[in-house]
Amino acid sequence: MVTTKKKQAPTDAGAAVEVLRDALTAAGVVLPSLGVDVASPSLNLIALGRVRTEVALRLADALRKGCV
Repeated sequence: MVTTKKKQAPTDAGAAVEVLRDALTAAGVVLPSLGVDVASPSLNLIALGRVRTEVALRLADALRKGCV
């Protein structure tokens, strides 16, 4: 059996950063270093950066609430 996998167009990293930033802000979470990873532009990576412990815990709480 042959299946074809639909190839998804790569998402613009800059647009993805803005969508993620908006969602995190709505959840009360700020990742100060959130941005496009310019070191590997061909990979379309997003740098989440370093955060304080309380920010990591707020992020974990927001994710748990979204998974319910």
